[in-house]
Amino acid sequence: TVMETEVNLPYVTADASGPKHLVMKLSRAKFEQITEDLLKRAETPFNAALKDAGLSASDLDEVVLVGGSTRMPMVQQLVEKLTGKAPHKGVNPDEVVAVGAAIQAGVLGGEVKDVLLLDVTPLTLGIETLGAVMTPMIERNTTIPVRKNEVFSTAADNQTAVDIHILQGERTMANDNMSLGRFRLEGIPPAPRGIPQVEVTFDIDANGILNVTAKDKATGKEQKITITASTNLSENDIDQMVKQAQQNKAEDEKRRELINAKNNADSLAYQTEKTLKDLGDKVPANEKSNIEAEINSLREAAQSDDLNRIKKQTETLQNAFHALSQQLYAQEGQPAGAPGGMPGADFPNYGGQPSGNGSRPKDTDEEGEVLEGEFTEN
Repeated sequence: TVMETEVNLPYVTADASGPKHLVMKLSRAKFEQITEDLLKRAETPFNAALKDAGLSASDLDEVVLVGGSTRMPMVQQLVEKLTGKAPHKGVNPDEVVAVGAAIQAGVLGGEVKDVLLLDVTPLTLGIETLGAVMTPMIERNTTIPVRKNEVFSTAADNQTAVDIHILQGERTMANDNMSLGRFRLEGIPPAPRGIPQVEVTFDIDANGILNVTAKDKATGKEQKITITASTNLSENDIDQMVKQAQQNKAEDEKRRELINAKNNADSLAYQTEKTLKDLGDKVPANEKSNIEAEINSLREAAQSDDLNRIKKQTETLQNAFHALSQQLYAQEGQPAGAPGGMPGADFPNYGGQPSGNGSRPKDTDEEGEVLEGEFTEN
């Protein structure tokens, strides 16, 4: 490296006297001074990449320099400052992208067998669920190929079809994300809400092609869609979507909290009403009337956007039913619990939400086994 160089740009402009040329000496110190702000900006994506990968700088084996500008001594010094080790210089930084593309082409074409290049999903993929919320299926920066599945259910009694709306993005609300496609699964046997099990599978192959399948576990009926454009966004588009999500994070969280509260209220009102019906004459008329009034009050509150009101009325109905359950079990000489399928303190997941397109997520493992979910009476 040199400490000074000559910048020679002939014919940069012209006037009546003739062409003008730029010839000047530029020292390394001056060059580093005028490019300092650019170098500082490089730290942000570096730290973001580590955070997204769940790694620390000490976990890195090598840092490969990409692009001619990485020949600048101050760039290499920055790498050493951030990682604690000198960058790898075994590949020409002007050629490294072309070399990587050639290797990837060889892998995809079957000519290269002993090299595996891993790509990642640039944005989160998910589906629309109750309240027009996006429920993630495959998180951003997940290594592909990848396959994920979740079990969902119906949002209404005797529902015989569900709509699957596939989304891409980082926002909470479905409408704020990019729509990739829709399809409908029909022929679900009529049953109370929350009983049918619809397994939704997202499968991304090594080429970035997304296959989404919805299967009714009772009948075996299924529908699917193939999406080829899920990873074709430009870097600018991806960066813009991520920035928008960060800028609106606080507002999105408030909206999600409100929707979750409304969904919890709807689920509690439904389950309480169902349990009252199942208990029949076991519930004194005055107690039944009081709880029905609380159910109506909760449903009215859920129609508003007053989060505190919804939470307060939800707690009121819970307490009223818990008091009734204790009374009923005291009469039977048994410990108080959650009678008739009504979720109580021992069933903290009763508030899970059926989706707006007729689905409701339940936590599953990779084989689709339901591990936790809404407590319902079988």
